[in-house]
Amino acid sequence: MVRHRAHRTLENACRREGFRRIAGTDEVGRGCLAGPVLAAAVVLDPARHIPGLADSKLLTDRARERLYDSIAERAVSWAVGSASPDEIDRLNIHRASLEAMRRAVVALAPPPDLVLVDAFTIPELPVDQRAVPHGDLRCAAIAAASIMAKVTRDRLMRLHHETDPRYGYDRHKGYGTAAHLQALRQYGWSPLHRRSFAPVALAGAGPR
Repeated sequence: MVRHRAHRTLENACRREGFRRIAGTDEVGRGCLAGPVLAAAVVLDPARHIPGLADSKLLTDRARERLYDSIAERAVSWAVGSASPDEIDRLNIHRASLEAMRRAVVALAPPPDLVLVDAFTIPELPVDQRAVPHGDLRCAAIAAASIMAKVTRDRLMRLHHETDPRYGYDRHKGYGTAAHLQALRQYGWSPLHRRSFAPVALAGAGPR
């Protein structure tokens, strides 16, 4: 049982200020060694409550999948954006994460009139925004975005596993587990790996 449910208190306060389409955005995959950093943006419908929203890290796989379906069905709109491993290496992970969130927000249709961002503000975003510390724990829209991003990215990494099963992406989703590090030592890095991250760089040459 998850104790820390996210609430709509912040969104409701923003509606009292006159905002109507309030998006939450969050990203997943910052700490991975492989795969994109992926973000989602969600505009929840205040008339269609989704029980059980919480930070995706606090939920089981089954709960995330169930909530993913509920959010996709009941949200006003939602979208995802990503930044590739090459972009992460070129920009750095922080800037790439912000870019993934920006792409998710601008993909929303209709566009929001306010964006609540987990912890940061997003450069060059053509919409009013507010940084919300610990937003994935506090804010329902940001928690919903964390769930959509996590489920979408996990599904993508399972597809990558089907293409190249050597690294075990279906199990660790690109994070630096002992098994993943062993596979890097054995096989070298792949095009999916972030070569600027130390464990990947230390693995030496590319695919063997």
